[in-house]
Amino acid sequence: MSDAPRRYLIVGPSWVGDMVMAQSLFITLKKIYPDCVIDVVAPEWSLPILERMPQVNQGIALAIGHGEFSLLARIKKGLSLRKRGYTHSIVLPRSWKSALVPFLSGAKVRTGYRGEMRYGLLNDMRHLDKNILKQTVQRYVAHAYEDALNGAPEIPFPGLEINRNNRDRLIEELSLDVSRPVIAMMPGAEYGSAKQWPENYYKELAVLLVGKGYQVWVIGSEKEKALGQIIVDGSGQYAVNLCGRTELVDAVDLLSCAEQVVTNDSGLMHVAAAVGVELNVIYGSSTPEYTPPLTPDDKMNIFYSGLLCSPCFKRECPLGHTDCLVGINPENIYSSIIS
Repeated sequence: MSDAPRRYLIVGPSWVGDMVMAQSLFITLKKIYPDCVIDVVAPEWSLPILERMPQVNQGIALAIGHGEFSLLARIKKGLSLRKRGYTHSIVLPRSWKSALVPFLSGAKVRTGYRGEMRYGLLNDMRHLDKNILKQTVQRYVAHAYEDALNGAPEIPFPGLEINRNNRDRLIEELSLDVSRPVIAMMPGAEYGSAKQWPENYYKELAVLLVGKGYQVWVIGSEKEKALGQIIVDGSGQYAVNLCGRTELVDAVDLLSCAEQVVTNDSGLMHVAAAVGVELNVIYGSSTPEYTPPLTPDDKMNIFYSGLLCSPCFKRECPLGHTDCLVGINPENIYSSIIS
């Protein structure tokens, strides 16, 4: 029997939050097999995030857009990895196409859940019992174990490394004032508007916080730039719109400056949890039972209406009112922050 370390090729997910949650799998693999080597096939945007995960040896870019098939690109990528000698592969997405690269790479054991006729591509096919593995992160971590689990696995919390030099650079280049305590706001939700707390609520909260002596940094992508501007306009000089002015990985370093964050259930929520900052998380169409912040209980405050129609997991409110979000008052979150 060979004593050589296991070499894992892991096909990562395509969403920001899911990629952060995947770190719990990487941590578990390193706990079980301390000398294993973990490479992750992932969208190019996620490579800087993977570099902040000490468990990952290398991120391997698959330059394919979310939902694209791109058969030729997958074939080329898989064949280019054959010389690396992967002993194991774990495929986190459940699509047929996502299993192509590990198969063509020659990985000996290829693990994943049953889905989309992946027989042959995977040779360690797992049955997903959603009654046992209720959370996305539990489903990821369960792949680390060779034997079937009788219950949900223990979940280690993700932890992204902070680059202090980059943080200092950002503070200088963006002319940020860190003399006041910082509350970061992440008002976006890539999934859809049914996850987004109303912009006027964010604005109302920003006004209250600035008046209390805080400064507010609104963080998001270029898509949230206009939304961020609505929030900061009229909120005072200590409300700053950073949306579209930074890269995703920069958010890791900027969030380390924050005393607390206010966020929807979004990818940046999971990033903030992995940074270790205290969270105020607003849930709409989703639920904290399915995608909870992966952080200690004393580091999170959950705001969830739990209406009869919740959770619907829809991108847009099917009833047209988003009462699950509208019913969460800015004063309640303000009280939580200053208490």
